[in-house]
Amino acid sequence: MSEDNKVTAELRTQFGKGFARRLRAAGQIPAVLYGHGTDPVHVALPGHQTALIIRRANALLELSIDGKDHLALVKDVQKDPVLQIIEHIDLLVVVKGEKVQVEIPVVLVGESAVGTSVNQDANVVLLEVEATNIPQHVEVDIDGLQDGTHVTAADLKLPAGAALAVDPETLIVAISAESSAAEDEIAAADAEVAAEQAGESAE
Repeated sequence: MSEDNKVTAELRTQFGKGFARRLRAAGQIPAVLYGHGTDPVHVALPGHQTALIIRRANALLELSIDGKDHLALVKDVQKDPVLQIIEHIDLLVVVKGEKVQVEIPVVLVGESAVGTSVNQDANVVLLEVEATNIPQHVEVDIDGLQDGTHVTAADLKLPAGAALAVDPETLIVAISAESSAAEDEIAAADAEVAAEQAGESAE
């Protein structure tokens, strides 16, 4: 565990939107810790430090609560849709050696063959990994891939200790030939004619 992920949390016994607003105004973030058959523990996290940590997907926190240490995986971050202020965080208790299912970002590397376009069908892939060894991302090398190439979950090179938690046939990336401007114009014209004919039929 990185020292940067060590967070001291404060227990909280007050709830409600008003109290949550006061916490956020004081630079803290309301959170709840649950899992492993334990009762949910409501805490307040240091706002700035926590915001920096959770910029990374599937962040793992080493929480200190009343002198006791807990490993916690960030499961859900609720933000204000307009202001993007962190309103609440759900934390899942984990133990070393335990495996969890998490969505890992898929990152494309390289460029497909000239004259082709890349369609990324899945931006994340669900993997089963050790809670204390969660990869930051999975890379897909698309360099030189030709028209018609499909990359499925089964084709992914997974980090050591990781296993797929989705159908191996799940499409990740598809490579297709780029259409020319003329083809685009023809397709648009065909669509316009079809729309006009549909309108006439309705009349």
